[in-house]
Amino acid sequence: MTQVRFSTVDVDGFKIFSREAGDRSRPTLLLLHGFPSSNHMFRDLISLLADRFHLVAPDLPAFGLSEIKPRSAFEYNFDNLAKVIGRFTEVLGLDRYALYVFDYDAPTGFRIAMAHPERVTAIVSQNGNACEKGLSEGWNPIQRYWRDPSDANRQALRELLTPASIRWQYEHGVPDTSVVSPDGSALDAWYIARPEVDEIQLDMFRSYATNVALYPAFQAYFRQH
Repeated sequence: MTQVRFSTVDVDGFKIFSREAGDRSRPTLLLLHGFPSSNHMFRDLISLLADRFHLVAPDLPAFGLSEIKPRSAFEYNFDNLAKVIGRFTEVLGLDRYALYVFDYDAPTGFRIAMAHPERVTAIVSQNGNACEKGLSEGWNPIQRYWRDPSDANRQALRELLTPASIRWQYEHGVPDTSVVSPDGSALDAWYIARPEVDEIQLDMFRSYATNVALYPAFQAYFRQH
């Protein structure tokens, strides 16, 4: 049986919830979740890898069980998320680790890697985009919001936060949806429905444009490191 440890880490006043398993003497794998999920998405993967790796999976600020600071007290953007998670690794004393990045946490993880390339032993990317060709037509409403951050364009993105849209992310492209448990999407939808989280997510949609601007820097990092 894999022993998973659950803890809340104080990162310069920001409470970050984390799952951890495996022997710290083994290579560390930092698991970074995506939108609209949490470290819950890694519950099975952790059990599969804990005999070979030291695994750490934090929840992003305002995701999962990490603290939700008011928007008036913390600006929710990818730069700040990367700073918090980067400091999280320092508070835990993780000086060498591989990154497993997924979706939203790809640009978060890439920022962390660029800031301290000497700490990163490898990057495993699942649906982690770093080129404009990777933006499908589904990004059109979000890109419209980047070009024109009007209230109308912001409100149009609320559809992406509904339980149905969240469930679609789990089922899209799956031939037999009866094999997809409803637990993960239901938990994600519950997290999103908490007070002010919807506005935080809309802020993050707008901030995603900064990732696209950094694609050349991400690619330069890949080529060098």
